Amino acid sequence: MFLDRDGVINRSIVRNGRPYAPLHLDEFEILPGVSQATRDLRGAGLSIIVVTNQPDVGAGRQTRDVVEAMHDKMCAEIAVDAVKVCYHIEADGCDCRKPLSGMLLSAAEEFDISLGKSFMVGDRWRDVDAGHAAGCRTYFIDQGYDESLRQTPDHFVADLPEAARHILSMTLK
Repeated sequence: MFLDRDGVINRSIVRNGRPYAPLHLDEFEILPGVSQATRDLRGAGLSIIVVTNQPDVGAGRQTRDVVEAMHDKMCAEIAVDAVKVCYHIEADGCDCRKPLSGMLLSAAEEFDISLGKSFMVGDRWRDVDAGHAAGCRTYFIDQGYDESLRQTPDHFVADLPEAARHILSMTLK
């Protein structure tokens, strides 16, 4: 299970139809049902890997210390096996920034994960594209942002708990 962070695990800050990561620890709010969904997925034997772009660090609007404090809070509240972060901005041209699949490929190698049997859950086109590029099945949470998908996800869901229920119904058969 690859999960985007902002908009999937925690509430994004939406301004003018665009999602933004929280900048302060007190803005970091785990979404309803996420804790139980991740426990259920791990209970079924799935690894939970968070893959998140955090370009505010590379742009100088955020510090790594605050992002890492958010991840500490997240890992204390939900079942997570690893967190992969890209701190780069688009202009850096790295291979880890979604929509590229570098974070997923790195985690797959590190944890001996079969990407063809994996899932990517996200709320932006970048998540769907990264999942497709890595060979994962993709789930899109439509948060109503003012942006379009570039590729069609395998499944549309309302939130992570719905994605988890669907994935568990397929994997437990």
